[in-house]
Amino acid sequence: MDLFQAVTLGIVQGLTEPLPISSSGHLILVPWLFHWRDPGLVFDAAIHLGTLVALVGYFWRTWLHLLLHDHRLLALLVLGSIPGGVAGLALNSYIEEHIRSPLQVAAALVVFGLLLLWADAAGSKKREQADFGWRDALWIGVAQALALFPGVSRSGITITAGLLRGYRREAAAAYSFLLATPITAGAVLWALAKLARQSVPPDERAYFLAGVLTSGVVGFVAIAFLLRYVRAHSYAPFVGYRVAAAVAVSVLALLRG
Repeated sequence: MDLFQAVTLGIVQGLTEPLPISSSGHLILVPWLFHWRDPGLVFDAAIHLGTLVALVGYFWRTWLHLLLHDHRLLALLVLGSIPGGVAGLALNSYIEEHIRSPLQVAAALVVFGLLLLWADAAGSKKREQADFGWRDALWIGVAQALALFPGVSRSGITITAGLLRGYRREAAAAYSFLLATPITAGAVLWALAKLARQSVPPDERAYFLAGVLTSGVVGFVAIAFLLRYVRAHSYAPFVGYRVAAAVAVSVLALLRG
């Protein structure tokens, strides 16, 4: 890995984590597309630190309110994080070894993109963030566990789940970002623990730092963009991108043999 690759992957992570197009899938596809060495899940998780900083930085007032006043919603966020955490502990190693091929990512992009499109059209979009209950937390939390599979998209699947529960687009996205914070923090802690056992080569430490900083700045902008965008627009353009990207990846994979 060199500096250009690290910054590029940081930009990819910053854009694709908040947007419903799959950060894990793109962090597999971009190196594959340019014949770069796959940086692996350690680097993937490390640059989630930038995403975590962006999430906390954007929603710091909300988190302060939750910690000081709204313990009910805070408890629901903890409840909603449990399925993803348990699934991550159980399946992370298997996914790292067996589910990282471009065609697998392409299939997930299409299937879960079309699911998002259907949910966006079928959902009543009447409920507000204040309506969240324990059933919503568990439903969206179980959906979030599916995002372990590259190409699903953590934000995409949690927004889909929120829309199917009748939430407005912006409310579903906001809860998705709040729920992302604990699970992203867990991924960062996992990365730090793994890095402690597998120290980063000295000549790559600056690249890791560049990736983290880039993902943080771009992630903050992407969060702000999506929350503004969905106030008046559907998720259809993101689904269109997912399908187009999947078709392009599938064709290229077949041509490469």
